[in-house]
Amino acid sequence: MTLFIFVIFASLLCLAVPLGIAVSMTSMLPSLLTDSFTISGVFILRSMIGGVNQTTLLAIPLFVMSGIIMAKGGVSKRLFDVFAYFIGDRTAGIPCAVVITCLFFGAISGSAPATVAAVGSMTIPVMLEMGYDKKFSVALVAVAGGLGVIIPPSIPFILYAQAAGVSVSDLFKAGIIPGFIIAFVLMGYSVFYCKRHGEDKESIDRVVGKLREQSFMKVFLDSIWALLTPVIILGCIYSGITSPTEAAAIAVFYALIISIFVYRTLRPKDLPKIITESVKTYGPILFIMAASVAFSRILTLMQVSQAVSDWITRDFSNRITILVAMNIIMLLVGMIMDTTPAIMIMTPILLPAAQVFGVDPVHFGIIMVVNLAIGFVTPPIGVNLFVASSLSEIPVMHIARKAVPMILLFFAVLIMLTYIPSLSLCLI
Repeated sequence: MTLFIFVIFASLLCLAVPLGIAVSMTSMLPSLLTDSFTISGVFILRSMIGGVNQTTLLAIPLFVMSGIIMAKGGVSKRLFDVFAYFIGDRTAGIPCAVVITCLFFGAISGSAPATVAAVGSMTIPVMLEMGYDKKFSVALVAVAGGLGVIIPPSIPFILYAQAAGVSVSDLFKAGIIPGFIIAFVLMGYSVFYCKRHGEDKESIDRVVGKLREQSFMKVFLDSIWALLTPVIILGCIYSGITSPTEAAAIAVFYALIISIFVYRTLRPKDLPKIITESVKTYGPILFIMAASVAFSRILTLMQVSQAVSDWITRDFSNRITILVAMNIIMLLVGMIMDTTPAIMIMTPILLPAAQVFGVDPVHFGIIMVVNLAIGFVTPPIGVNLFVASSLSEIPVMHIARKAVPMILLFFAVLIMLTYIPSLSLCLI
């Protein structure tokens, strides 16, 4: 019956049934198909409500709102300006500045699509003005946007912490080194690409020169409030002053203060629109999350987790092969499923089996989220690709083809993180 349920779920997705509805409908199938499986609709409803009635999850809408405020408040432009000021005239300086901007904005928004939208809308036109290939520029932003879910604070980390019962703060600490490794790898590829294909130094010098007509102190003081954002958020969490949820609330107020009173790019009358956009962004996530929690509990009652653990311990002999198999599973899931249901459904199934082979739950969380980050730039779902396509009017598959080398490097880092746990766990 388990296989039949997953076939029905996949069929609903292929028929373009909204994800939350597809998960909810699939959750009700076991009780409809089997008389011995006596799970009522009330149980499913209680599971949905109980699954999202958690203080920890309140951090998600708050980080969503802070990211929207920062994006509309022009924070991404100020981050890019300060990095371009220092390294813009070096080989691949502008592409590297784009990657660093994605890294910093990811530490504000916690979302990959939000990072692509905020950074890409501002940096892609600048890169085109400097003579960079359009497809390369768009692909770089799409892939670097994946840093938004790896560098803390990260919305998928919060979801995984809820599903696995681990510390959000530990996951945030564990994501720092992997995030920086991926950023450095993408910058290294940018240098290689620019050396191979060349750069329009005249256009670059003209744009960077115009930026450098301003004094260093003016550029620095203009960007310092944006640069301090991740420092304040993560500093509050890591120092133990606040919980991640409280830090998310601080992030919202800080974003409002600098956007309205410091940069003056937002006005109080813009707040209703921002709140509306935040609700529209988080509402579907909340419903999908609730439905996924109910579905995962149904799978637990069907003993799917135990069956998977038994199969793995029977057919896989060592930790290396099991991690290869799990990476393949999570990559495939990331290609066809959104992050929220992927984490909430797959964690209860795969984590117990991984723990049988001594895999640390926090380390496994890093592996899962990096896999799903690759899914953000991999067809057919590839949310980052669609966001980047809407910004550039380039077909999704054209962006995907240009992003292949970067995706392969992303995958190489995934393998390294998988088999060197200390890269994730050394800061905990």
